[in-house]
Amino acid sequence: MSGHLVRRHERGRRRAALRRASPAVLAEAMAAQDPLGEAGRAPGPEVTASLAAGLHESSARITPEALLAFAREMYAIRRRRDRHLPGDLFGEPTWDILLDLYVATREGRPVPTTSACIGANVPPTTALRWLRILEARGLVEREEDGRDGRRTFVRLSARGLAAMDDWLHVALAMLDHSVGSIIRRGVPLAEAAE
Repeated sequence: MSGHLVRRHERGRRRAALRRASPAVLAEAMAAQDPLGEAGRAPGPEVTASLAAGLHESSARITPEALLAFAREMYAIRRRRDRHLPGDLFGEPTWDILLDLYVATREGRPVPTTSACIGANVPPTTALRWLRILEARGLVEREEDGRDGRRTFVRLSARGLAAMDDWLHVALAMLDHSVGSIIRRGVPLAEAAE
């Protein structure tokens, strides 16, 4: 397929994923912000429909380049967090591995297994265990290095890449819809939270 057709296909697949996911995603997001809504009860269908419309509008602006930038920033934010809070409070090596492999895949870089372990920010044995779990679940694939028999590469499988694309797309659309709309209106975040 040509690049244009691939991008169109990817956009269509992500929009379909967003349409499928948006009611559950919206319900989860609204519950996290205000579990009982303003009136002390769960938000009604009209609120959910309004938020879904805004979310779909945000989703239409998301490009593959935006997804890659978002994944890079998410990974960097997780590393920066250790400057402000003790690193041993947090632990999600599989997410770090998936983000790192997503960025490498989109940049066209091979990732040696040792680099994936370093990117997980945990001891190598822990990272290897999580890589095996991700591989068993069909999200990651290993490939032997044809030039060096001692080295293997890891990458996202087609299933893993599609899952990461879909999650990043939905998450970025939600952020654009909520935080992005506040920033575009020029409302300080402190006032928007009130």
